[in-house]
Amino acid sequence: MKQYQDALKQIQAEGISHDDRTKVGTTSLFGEVQMTFDISEKFPILTTKKVPLRWIFEELMWFLRGDTDNQSLEATGVTIWKEWATEEQTARFGRSKGDLGPIYGYTWRNFGGKYPEKNGFDQIARLMKDLKENPNSRRHIVSGWDPAEADNVALPPCHTLFQFKVDAIGGEQHLSCKLYQRSADFFLGVPFNISSYSLLTYMVAHVMGMKPRKFVHTFGDAHIYSNHEDAVKELLSREPKELPTLKFINADHLIGKGVEGLLGFKWENIELTGYEPYGKIEAPVAV
Repeated sequence: MKQYQDALKQIQAEGISHDDRTKVGTTSLFGEVQMTFDISEKFPILTTKKVPLRWIFEELMWFLRGDTDNQSLEATGVTIWKEWATEEQTARFGRSKGDLGPIYGYTWRNFGGKYPEKNGFDQIARLMKDLKENPNSRRHIVSGWDPAEADNVALPPCHTLFQFKVDAIGGEQHLSCKLYQRSADFFLGVPFNISSYSLLTYMVAHVMGMKPRKFVHTFGDAHIYSNHEDAVKELLSREPKELPTLKFINADHLIGKGVEGLLGFKWENIELTGYEPYGKIEAPVAV
C-alpha cells in the first residue's frame, strides 16, 4: 500500500488550505491524485492501521441490496453511518431516524426513482447482465450521483461513479474496476473505499467466472482534515507490511447466477490470509 502513503504525502506537499462544509478545515488537492492496485494476487487493505474488512463487507452488501435504513446496517454491528442517521439529520428531509434517503443503495438499484418507491433503474442488475452478454462493452458503468437527489440526503455520494473493464488474457477473462471519487477523506474514508471496491471487483469476477486484475482509484477533491494531521503523521511513521490474500470458500454455487449470485455472498465465504496490520489509529469523523 505504498501508493496510499505516497498519496498522503502528495496531498501534504501540494495541497491548499481550505474551509469546508464541516467547519473543520482541510488540506485539499484537486484532480491530481490517482492510485492503481494490482489485485490479481494480493488484496489491497491498509496494513499501517487495522481496517475492519467485515464492516466493509457488510456495508457493501447493504448497498447492493438497495438498503438505505441504518438500523438494518447497525443490526450487523456496523455503525459507520450513525452520524448521518440521527433524528436531527433525517428530520431535515422529513424522514424518520435511521432513514438515510436515496444514498448509494438506492441509486445503485433504483436510479431515477422517486424515493422511497422502488421504481427506478436497477444499475447492478444491468451491470451483471451486460458483463455476461457483452463483456467487451465500454459501458459497464454504475453511477452513485443523481443530481435530482443529491440535495435530499445528509451525505451525498462521495464515491461517485465506477466502471468495469474485461480483458481477455491467456484465454481467460480478467476484470478491472475504476472508481471516480468526487470527495475523499483520505485518512478515514479512503482506506474503506480502496478495500470496498476491490472486494466488489473480486465478488463480481467470481460470479462471472473471471479473475480480478486491477483497481484504479481516481479523485476529485482529495483532502486531509486539519484534526487528522497527528493521525496521518503516526500512520506515515509506520512501514507498510506485506499485503494479504483473499479467496472465497464454499461460494462456487454463486458462479453464473448474475445479480442473485452477487447478493448471495455471506461473510463466511470470505477468507483473508496473512493480514497482520499495525493497531488502530483513532481520529474524529467530520459530519
